[in-house]
Amino acid sequence: MEKTELSDLLREMEAFAAAEHVPIINAQGRRAFVQVVTEVQPQRILEIGTAIGYSALLMLSHTQAGAAVTTLELSAERYREARAYLARSSYAAQVTQLQGNAGELLTQLKGSYDFVFIDAAKGQYPDYLHKVLPLLTPEATIVADNVLFRGYVRSQEKPPRRYKTIVQRLRRYIAEVEALPNATTEILERGDGLAVTRLGRGTALD
Repeated sequence: MEKTELSDLLREMEAFAAAEHVPIINAQGRRAFVQVVTEVQPQRILEIGTAIGYSALLMLSHTQAGAAVTTLELSAERYREARAYLARSSYAAQVTQLQGNAGELLTQLKGSYDFVFIDAAKGQYPDYLHKVLPLLTPEATIVADNVLFRGYVRSQEKPPRRYKTIVQRLRRYIAEVEALPNATTEILERGDGLAVTRLGRGTALD
């Protein structure tokens, strides 16, 4: 697929996501995300939360030829939608889709991944972190979306009751990645907050 065709497909997916209220990385966060992927140039990517396959295509179109994505999705409907969109791209053969509970699927995977993108159930981020760490290369990068969750995570005010657990667990996720030995975590506030954790290098983004 030519770049112009991929751009058209991505725009179609953006419109579908907006119309159907499918959570994909937003425009502000997208720019920061692409910057990280372009800099890191990962080859073995693990994605937690496929949605409609938008971020998988975004990652593959900004890294080297031959990169591969393994992507996990709970919803059977989203799995099918992503499969249809990916089939229309030139990257379909580079994506392995797995449908089911990510917490369970992660225990069945084998490493070594050099990049992880977490964009699924926010309350499960700490659990995902613990399960992906054994699957990573020594200098892997972990990117987690929505870690500031509508501003509640860093706010001094109490979040609405329905968001209390999510906010607590996102705060825990941030604390845990910041405490990882020989790693650097930076919170990019564009979008809804991207946590970029680099293992083994300790190099923050400019």
